Amino acid sequence: MASERIRLLLVDDHQIVRAGLRMLFAAEPDMEIVAEVGSGLEALEAVAAVRPDVVIMDVAMPGMNGIEATRKIKELDPNVTVLALTMHEDEQYFFQMLDAGASGYIPKRAAPDDLVAAVRVVAQGNVFLHATLARFLMHDVLQRGGPETHEEDALSAREREVLTLTAEGMTSREIAQRLVISPKTVDRHRENIMAKLNLHSRAELVRYAIERGLLNA
Repeated sequence: MASERIRLLLVDDHQIVRAGLRMLFAAEPDMEIVAEVGSGLEALEAVAAVRPDVVIMDVAMPGMNGIEATRKIKELDPNVTVLALTMHEDEQYFFQMLDAGASGYIPKRAAPDDLVAAVRVVAQGNVFLHATLARFLMHDVLQRGGPETHEEDALSAREREVLTLTAEGMTSREIAQRLVISPKTVDRHRENIMAKLNLHSRAELVRYAIERGLLNA
């Protein structure tokens, strides 16, 4: 049975940042910090040791940076979710973190409530993109100029529904209630969608849905 509390691993090379995060999450009854480290390499060791639900990952750190650490964490345990929390708000870091497997990206200047909300969103298996950064995704879509292929033609009508609702951020349980099917059936549809479209993360799924006009950003 899954823990009722979201188990967090803090990864940031600045102790003062980690101290602030400890104070923030200590006030949340559904969250607990199981470990904190100051480097990407230490993050890998901590993930193997404590198996957190969510890793709050800084991007720019000495040695192994957050991008490489995220990629290796997802290889080590795909079930561990990574949320990028960083001072860098540029396209390069944004897409590199998403491509590495991060499920969310939020700037350090964001409101504390936004960070808490982001943790809950990604812990449920959804994608969180802070409003100031989501514009990068839309710019990327516009630069691509729309879809050139029609892989979604291989999807059934039900799979297209599940694809759209998943990209909108709905959980399996919420989708099941909307479509009057079981959560296990939703999960099976989602697995089929990811396989048919050659997608490997929720971030890729969201980008795909926007490109195909199935979802408004």
